[in-house]
Amino acid sequence: MVYNNSYRYKETDHMCDVICDEPSLLQMISRFGIPLGVGDQTVRQVCEAHGVDTPTFLSVANFIRRGARGAADSIDSVSVACLTSYLKQAHSYFLDFQLPAIRRKLLEALDCSQPGEVSYLILKFYDDYMGEVRKHMQHENRKVFGYVEQLLQGRRRDDYSISQFARGHNGIDVKLQELKNIIIKYYAPTEQAELLNNVLFDIFTCETDLRIHCQVEDDIFVPAVEILEEKVGVQQNNAPAEEEKRPEDTLSEREREIVHCVVCGLSNKQIAEKLFISLNTVLTHRKNIARKLNIHSVSGLTIYAIVNKIVNIDELQNK
Repeated sequence: MVYNNSYRYKETDHMCDVICDEPSLLQMISRFGIPLGVGDQTVRQVCEAHGVDTPTFLSVANFIRRGARGAADSIDSVSVACLTSYLKQAHSYFLDFQLPAIRRKLLEALDCSQPGEVSYLILKFYDDYMGEVRKHMQHENRKVFGYVEQLLQGRRRDDYSISQFARGHNGIDVKLQELKNIIIKYYAPTEQAELLNNVLFDIFTCETDLRIHCQVEDDIFVPAVEILEEKVGVQQNNAPAEEEKRPEDTLSEREREIVHCVVCGLSNKQIAEKLFISLNTVLTHRKNIARKLNIHSVSGLTIYAIVNKIVNIDELQNK
């Protein structure tokens, strides 16, 4: 089956058709613990057979295919537990398979016999990069995912929130781009050019994979955990039942920050820079805000923000 560019995968689509339409999903399904041999089963049937939350699978699949717009409307349905497991498996893939495999190919393709040679420096650059990625992902495994596991058990800490992770979350694909440029510009192999071209292609692929991985964390994981934080916080504080909640209580702390920025006249790009989040995350939050409040204009948000003390009139008069 051929899907057009605007199509969003559905649970009734055949898994085989989905994979053939977007081959990069092969890595994704393995990180969800789904093996090949899917037959003619639908996405829902395959997910259920392997204990994978179907809405979470579709949210990630549509994000990979269409970017943030493919997942923005489905954040509320994402299973944080399922997504966390997926991200942990991705970390294992990068640290235990993909990055070591690239290093082995580099060793085979480069002449590292002379310490002063460019080839030796390229390999050292790569080893330093691998160390940085390992430190980055081990921190997420330990602190961030550990925090999320506490949330899933109904306990929210006072000294940490997912917004702290979002503010300090930097992409880990940038240095690979630098490495690939160094190889292309400054290393001229005398032999085994095919081997070097092959490993360079793997570096391009890994760079893209790491970038998408970080974007999934920014644009799906962080908003989904913020929703979970809000739910756990309500439970801990013995908040009123859902039907008794005030309108302002329907927004998370991060959503209230974004409302404040919007009514103060900041652009989406400026909001992203101020809150240290990606532009796609800002767009996702704004869609969720509009859906929750049923307010779709800046003037409407301004009235809402004044009434609910998110912003005061003096701020608006002085902007």
